[in-house]
This record gives sequence, structure tokens and C-alpha cells, in this order.
Amino acid sequence: MGEHDDELRSRLPRSVNENLGTIAEYCARREEQVTPAQAFVEKMSVFLGSPGYFAVNASFVVCWIAWNLAAPAFNLPQPDEPPFFWLQGFVSLNAFIISTTVLIRQNRMAKLAEHNAHLDLQISLLAEEKISKIIAMLEDIRRDSPTIPDKVDEEADELAQSADTNTVLEAIERDQEHDRVHGS
Repeated sequence: MGEHDDELRSRLPRSVNENLGTIAEYCARREEQVTPAQAFVEKMSVFLGSPGYFAVNASFVVCWIAWNLAAPAFNLPQPDEPPFFWLQGFVSLNAFIISTTVLIRQNRMAKLAEHNAHLDLQISLLAEEKISKIIAMLEDIRRDSPTIPDKVDEEADELAQSADTNTVLEAIERDQEHDRVHGS
């Protein structure tokens, strides 16, 4: 971490710094779980998906075609006559390698996204419970305070009730099933 990072962190509240540290630790634990083979495939995937790799491949294909079309005019060997059987094989092999590495990486990213979504749901449900408790406590304070008029606030009463997690999950599943059935 550089001096600028230290200055930036010093301007943040302690709780934010703690949360950033927790998130960094979480990400580090996730990265520790990556096998050497997975790390290699992901590095390959990043390389194979780079603009530089595309440029090298496109240049290679253009040069290959140009060489094989111009070779007879200069009495040079023509290793791959049109329709460029060897070039087609190379391009097919290249496509196979690229698609396989991308799929392997996407599978891990999908699992990670699913895990993070599950974690987000747990945190959201916990936050909802805490917010409901805070609203209930504020309503109790308002009702007990002699200086604040006691009035019925139906919305606050409703929000003070913590949602049943199982009921929320069932409603989400029902909505998802409805969307699947009706194609929305």
C-alpha cells in the first residue's frame, strides 16, 4: 500500500476500514482456494482474450494467406495451397483452446458469483432484521416519550415486523418459477 492509499484510508471511518479489510481477507481466502491448474487456465484465458493475442493471430492468418498466394509467383514453396487445409486446422485448434479456457474460467466465476449472491442474500436478510429491530425500538421510544405525540403509524408498525426468511425465499422462488413458466 502506498502513501496515497494510507492517506485515503485515514480519511475513512474506522468501521469502513474494518469492512474493507474484511472484504480483502475474504477475496484472499477465495484466491487461496484456486488450484494451480485453475490459476494457469485463468492466466491463459486472460492472455488468449487479449487484444494483443487477437492482433498476432490476425496478422499470422493474413501473412499465411499472403505467403501461400504469392509463393508460386516467386517460385517459393507453397506449404498450404488454397483452401488452406493447415490454416483451417490451426484456426480450429486455436478456437478449441480459447473456448475451453474461457468456459473453464467462466465456470469458476459463475460459482464465485453464486457464492457471493448467497452471501449477499444472507447479509440483506440480517440487515432487514436489524432495521426492523431499530424501527421497533424507535417506535417504543416514540410511544413512551411524553414530549412526542403518540399517534398510530401503520407503516412504521409494518416495517417493525421482521420478515420471515422462509416466506421471503418461498416468494422469490414462486416469482422465479412464474417468470420461467411465462417466459418473462
